[in-house]
Amino acid sequence: MRLPTRNETVAPTGVSGTLRTGRPTRLLLPRLRSGDIAVIDHVDLDRATAQAMVDAGVAAVVNAQPMSSGRFPNLGPQVLVEAGVLILDSVGEAGYATLTDGRPARIDAGQVYDGEQRLTAGRVVDAAAVTDAMTQARSGMLAQLETLTHTSTELLRREQGVLLHGVGLPPLNARITDRPVLVVAASPEVPNQLRAMRPYLREQRPVVVATAMAATTAQRHGLSPAVIVLAAGDELPPAKVLRAARDVVVCGTGTTHDEALSRIGLAPARVDTTLAPADVAVLIAHAASPQVIVTAGLGANLADVLDRDREGVAGAYLARLAVGRQLIDAAAVPALYAGKVRVRHILLALLVCLVVVAAAIATTDVGHDWAHHLVPDLHRVFDKVGGK
Repeated sequence: MRLPTRNETVAPTGVSGTLRTGRPTRLLLPRLRSGDIAVIDHVDLDRATAQAMVDAGVAAVVNAQPMSSGRFPNLGPQVLVEAGVLILDSVGEAGYATLTDGRPARIDAGQVYDGEQRLTAGRVVDAAAVTDAMTQARSGMLAQLETLTHTSTELLRREQGVLLHGVGLPPLNARITDRPVLVVAASPEVPNQLRAMRPYLREQRPVVVATAMAATTAQRHGLSPAVIVLAAGDELPPAKVLRAARDVVVCGTGTTHDEALSRIGLAPARVDTTLAPADVAVLIAHAASPQVIVTAGLGANLADVLDRDREGVAGAYLARLAVGRQLIDAAAVPALYAGKVRVRHILLALLVCLVVVAAAIATTDVGHDWAHHLVPDLHRVFDKVGGK
């Protein structure tokens, strides 16, 4: 007699989630939710974008492009790997086209499935692959620096008036002279930087200069931008944010935003330059003789600049050189600024001193004599109070 066999369902292997696609990647980030599979078309993924994906809780990232091209050691893949996010890259344009937004999918052994249907395949990027790519890319930094040197020379020749002498930078209505300034640029790491700087922002109240794409983020964290700098291709912040600013500065010669700004009653100042809005924001603040300039979202070193803004790297590099020692990155502020001394701190210190002095006196003969006379006096006071 044959016994009936029981069919057991085998759980699918790999990582499953909902596909979320978007170009450019910065427009995809706000839509990501925990457990999603982010589908991007992004060569040389940078650290800030990768960290935003980790913070959103993505289960995996599928990239149509290589995560690292080898031109320089970009830090995005390392951030994803260290957070345990599965990476699949080089699926190509055809593969990207099969991964439609909102579709359920499963990634297993470098293959992407919808149920049993195979959609596309790519290269699994693990910790060993990231280490190898970083090692090879570091050797390519020399070529990047040579390119940066050449590009910087050409840019300096073209923009020397703005960079070296502040020619063409408009006078501002916002009062910046001898005050701290916070320059905020668009970056996924800005919210964390602003939260870490809360004591400094609350006590020093810096003048906020923001790019158009960062103005709303600053407003959301309780910072009202006094100066907003935007370029022709930027999306305008909400009208209430623009109206609250003392100055609106437009970079370039285009008239893209003129009509929209005119409708809300704003007449922007202009800077005829090819520099990025973040770099113009730094230069505008510097020209107004501030006490110090703190930058959020701009990066602090060459690797950050290369990793973050490859097209405008020369402008970012030269703007930082022009400002020099006045510039401080937001990441350094929590370590450098401990906060003001408050009244409660002084009172607490006095109380501790009094307790120490009283304890010292109590160990002497005089202290014993005082205690001998003080205790009966206290008893009499308590008896009188009780009698009433």
